[in-house]
Amino acid sequence: MSSLDNRFICFRLEKEHYASPLLEVKEVLGVPEITPVPQAPSYFLGIINLRGQVISVIDLRMKFGLKPNKTTETCVIIFEYPGFCVGAVVDEVESVFSVKDGELKPPPLNYDGKKKEYLVGVINRGEKLVLALDISRALDLKDTVLTKNLAQKAA
Repeated sequence: MSSLDNRFICFRLEKEHYASPLLEVKEVLGVPEITPVPQAPSYFLGIINLRGQVISVIDLRMKFGLKPNKTTETCVIIFEYPGFCVGAVVDEVESVFSVKDGELKPPPLNYDGKKKEYLVGVINRGEKLVLALDISRALDLKDTVLTKNLAQKAA
């Protein structure tokens, strides 16, 4: 595993701390003007134009069943996957950190009443536990297709 493979970006939604692999992050930006898309699910906020690329934006708070909330720390993390990018609105980006071998523990079998497919593990960071997410799994197949279609239609 290269040193870049074990780096994570840590962000917060309410009081929970989450992390995603840094290699999936294209960039972090302040919340830009988002163009709403009619008939999209409530957690799909709309689309943005990022230097000529149309990107769908989701609100991770709403996707995870939390009420929307915007503060001065709210930002958008642009995740890049083969074939598409997606922006995720989070409460705050806290840090980037490295995880040593063995520090990423398997996810709990019972989290929030059922096993969450998008949890890849748990990282103990001193006084807090950080839930490692795979954002591409958090977007189920229907969401992924919708994200790609919305961006293509707007392009």
